[in-house]
Amino acid sequence: MSAIHFIVFLPLLAAAVAGLSNKSFGSTFPKVITTGSLFVACALSWPIFLQYLGGNAEPTISPVFTWMLSGSMQVDWALRVDSLTAVMLVVVTSVSALVHLYSWGYMSEEPDQPRFFAYLSLFTFAMLMLVTANNLVQMFFGWEGVGLASYLLIGFWFRKPSANAAAIKAFVVNRVGDLGFMLGIFGTFLVFGTIDIPTILAAAPNMHGSTIGFLGHRFDTMTVLCLLLFVGAMGKSAQLGLHTWLPDAMEGPTPVSALIHAATMVTAGVFMVCRMSPMFEQSAVALGVVTFVGAATCFFAATVGTTQTDIKRVIAYSTCSQLGYMFFAAGVGAYGAAMFHLFTHAFFKALLFLGAGSVIHAMHHEQDMRFYGGLRKHIPVTFWTMLFGTLAITGVGIPALFGNPVAFGFAGFHSKDAIIEASYAAGQTSAFWVGVLVALLTSFYSWRLVFLTFYGKPRWAGSEHIQHAVHDHHGHGHDDHHDSEAEISDHAPSADEILHGHHAEGTAGYHPHESPIVMLIPLVLLTLGAIFAGFVFHGAFIEPSAGESYWRGAIAFNEHLMHAMHEVPVWVKLSATIAMLSGLAIAYGAYIVSPGFPAKFAEAFRPLYLFSLNKWYFDELYNFLFVRPAFAIGRLFWKKGDEATIDRFGPNGAARVVQLGSFGAARLQSGYVYAYAFIMLIGLTAALTWVIAR
Repeated sequence: MSAIHFIVFLPLLAAAVAGLSNKSFGSTFPKVITTGSLFVACALSWPIFLQYLGGNAEPTISPVFTWMLSGSMQVDWALRVDSLTAVMLVVVTSVSALVHLYSWGYMSEEPDQPRFFAYLSLFTFAMLMLVTANNLVQMFFGWEGVGLASYLLIGFWFRKPSANAAAIKAFVVNRVGDLGFMLGIFGTFLVFGTIDIPTILAAAPNMHGSTIGFLGHRFDTMTVLCLLLFVGAMGKSAQLGLHTWLPDAMEGPTPVSALIHAATMVTAGVFMVCRMSPMFEQSAVALGVVTFVGAATCFFAATVGTTQTDIKRVIAYSTCSQLGYMFFAAGVGAYGAAMFHLFTHAFFKALLFLGAGSVIHAMHHEQDMRFYGGLRKHIPVTFWTMLFGTLAITGVGIPALFGNPVAFGFAGFHSKDAIIEASYAAGQTSAFWVGVLVALLTSFYSWRLVFLTFYGKPRWAGSEHIQHAVHDHHGHGHDDHHDSEAEISDHAPSADEILHGHHAEGTAGYHPHESPIVMLIPLVLLTLGAIFAGFVFHGAFIEPSAGESYWRGAIAFNEHLMHAMHEVPVWVKLSATIAMLSGLAIAYGAYIVSPGFPAKFAEAFRPLYLFSLNKWYFDELYNFLFVRPAFAIGRLFWKKGDEATIDRFGPNGAARVVQLGSFGAARLQSGYVYAYAFIMLIGLTAALTWVIAR
């Protein structure tokens, strides 16, 4: 067996052992098996990535067995490894291994740990199957596998109604996208006569200009196929319209959020578009749709992130926004930049999610940032790691200008700026300006999170500041003291509300504490990735000559666009940095210099604020258009169709006839001789009457 077999199947074996053993061997054995298997897979993945990085490896296909054989369609289960797969291997196994280790501390009080770790490993196996697929059916198997595992993980706390609802929502919304993906696979097999990915991509240019019948009309073949495939990507990667499941996925444990949002499920759509990029290159319409949807998602999610108060939801909408960056990079033809941002995003987004989990752990499972404040002194390691993650996502760095031959910065600086510059070089000015605006919004909501969480006066129950505020609130000081002090964020609670309201139940008299070492080690390791991943690996992803050598047919690498990207005007290269600094300045002024300003701004622009706070009312709109009518139709068929018609005249009606007949027969069959004699007499009389009447 080769290394790739161990990488893919070790997580599956570990999931089976942990799941089947359940609690028979306690919690430690399943944790050791699953975590150990992921670290072994990670250790085997990095040499593969470095081999391709050095240009010393060719694409390989490792057959497993023949899976299906039906007519002309043969589906072989084979593991494909090329430069694109190598990137995904290190992303998936590295983040998953660290999430497993982190979960030792975060889930230490959970009684059902074996099931949780089994689900984590099953999730990782499904994602590895997806990224190593050599044909579309195998990719669909992994695609549905991560969907199933995400349902299990989001709804892990199944006794919690909101977790069940979130899991069902994720499952249903993704089924909508998966319908498009299935139709795309069916159409691709119809057109090319195969589901083998290399064969399809090699034949794609020959289909340029051909047409196919769809919905009673003729359309460009590649446009139809690519748009159907992209619908699947929209669902899995939470693009605008099919994004509503992603924030609700926060109902799962925080390690689940890090795994889903950073390295696995949500990046599957980006991976698929890049894998099938030679097909997308044959349709300008499809690329235009990808660009538009990506840019729209990027902007939408960033605006929503600016007003959320749940620390995990802010980072969730950040994920949605960053995925939009990746898609509009792919839409303008910068597939290398899209994969570069996917690569760097995995490190700093996993860091931010796990850092948020450390904050939540320190704050006794409180997730509302309005109840934080001043935590940097209490949880310093978490503070510094999240600070580096924020520097990475906001794109802090020094551009290659004014005689400086090499740009240096945190991970997001290299990848996000590359996307913005590529969109300008490709002539997509609308996408370029959306990217710059979103860079400002990203900086604002990211620093807002840092300032509300780690700076300012403590607003958590039990803090000295809140105790003094309550003291004054009850008549021993100025009446308006708690208003001016507590209104630090958008509609911040008063001290009395903190101590006596819903959020005080778990935090009264509680003091924050740093997370255990098993949770801090993954944070520190991910911090290294957030700092250095962009600078160290940017050449292979976006440098023209190095990128062309690295990708070698794995994606449609546009060397000309990469050259043009490096030749854009100085103001274009500075635009993202200026936007980042502007967002930082606004957040600093609003949450450090003038803490009362956000509440005043929200009140002055209340409709706009509520529009963002309520996520553009997508949930309400879908509830009105789809959910309520579906429930109404279901209720109609249930009450009027099933109960009033089918049951009434079917099972219930037949049962009633039998019941009445049995009742009548029981009355006749009394067992008394005189009753039988009387019945016989009646019968004889009736017979004689009939004869006489004749």
